[in-house]
Formats: sequence, structure tokens, C-alpha cells
Amino acid sequence: MSASDDEPIGQILSRREVLASLGAAGAAMLAKLPGAGPTGPRPLAPSLPACVVRPAQDEGPFFVDEKLNRSDIRSDPVTGVLSAGTPLLLSLRVSTLSNGLCAPIAGATVDLWHCDALGVYSDEKDINGSFDTRGKKFLRGYQVTDGSGLARFTTIYPGWYAGRAVHIHFKIRTTARSGARHDFTSQLYFNDTLSDRVHSASPYASKGKGRLPNAADDIFRQQHGDKLILTTTRRGGGYAAVFDIALQLE
Repeated sequence: MSASDDEPIGQILSRREVLASLGAAGAAMLAKLPGAGPTGPRPLAPSLPACVVRPAQDEGPFFVDEKLNRSDIRSDPVTGVLSAGTPLLLSLRVSTLSNGLCAPIAGATVDLWHCDALGVYSDEKDINGSFDTRGKKFLRGYQVTDGSGLARFTTIYPGWYAGRAVHIHFKIRTTARSGARHDFTSQLYFNDTLSDRVHSASPYASKGKGRLPNAADDIFRQQHGDKLILTTTRRGGGYAAVFDIALQLE
């Protein structure tokens, strides 16, 4: 792994731009897809992965390789206690983009970790003394992508802590074409209005005011965080989101 693996690289590609990059051969291929009209192919079908290259961001100080293979990351595996908060069903759809072609990546390891409703991370001792959760492993885990490139997680909407906007950390570990290990690390963000709404309810509200908006977060502002905002939908008493990301593998 090179020292630049976690630097923001690549360009952001929309589905329309990907279709254009495929050229005539790609258009002919897509024309064979079900639903293609007599005048040509429709836009990329929802079943195809979205080839969107996202910016990498800092890993931060709180990554711990717990090796917890689990989809529901809310509980502490020792005590079984669930982290309180608004449910969030989060899926990451991982693909590879090469020479204008897009394909899902199966077998990639996707790590997810974030703070609880009150801004506390598990298995860490805060340098400012605000918490010591060493030995606990709530809101951490990994999944391996399936044949469609999907890794699915059940978690909670994160809280906030001083100096940062509301965010979720993720790391994708896979193998490059050369056979070398390829790690991609970044963060996910939320619409500020949605965070205000969620954090006005229990248990988030007990932390009080002080949440940093996205635009005031240095990492968000300097490392293209606007390309990392989740699009959420209501799901029961919580929210759901699917995040598409394409890796450029050498």
C-alpha cells in the first residue's frame, strides 16, 4: 500500500457520464438490456452499480481492527447491550471502474465504525478524558461484499462530538489487479437539517446544543465532503441509505 492510498483521487462520475464513456460498444451492450427502447438504450438500469469515484478522507484516531464480522453493529458483543438511537440501515455498493467499464466488486471487506448517540466511540480512551471504553466494541464491524458488491449494516444514526460534523467512518479492503492490497478509507455525512431533526429527540437531545454543521468541519470542507453525503429515506422508525462507490484499482 502506497502512502497516497488515502488521498482523494479520481473524478466524480455521474451515471450519464459513465454511459457516455462507454461509447458505441457500451451503448450496443446496454441496448440488449431488458427495457431498451427502439430508439436506443434507456439510462443505466437500477440493477447496474453506479460508477461514482468518491474522495478519500482521513481515517481519524478511532479505527480499531476488531475483526467483527457482523451486519448488525449496534451491540457490544461482550454484554449484548444495544446502543440506543434512531435505527439506520446502511448499504455500501462497491464497484470498480476501469477504462470506462463498471463492475461490482465481490469479496471486498468493508469496515464501519462511528460514535454513539452521545458522541462516544467504543474501545478507546479519549485523550481529553471524556470517555474510556476500552474493551467495549459497540458500533464497529465489517461485512464482505456479495456478488452485487453490496455490504449491508444495521446501526444507529450517529451523534456528535466537539469539532466534527456528524459522520460515519468506513474502510474498504480489497486486492488490486497487480495482486497488491488496496485500502480505501473515507467518511460519510448527513444532511444538516436531518441531523437537527434526529438530534432533537432522545437520546441525542440530552447532549445539548453544539453540533458542528458540515460546512464548518475542516475535513468535510477540505476533503470534498459534499461528495460523501448520504441520501436517506424513511424506514419504519428510522432511516435507510445506499451509498455507491467505485474504486480505481491498478
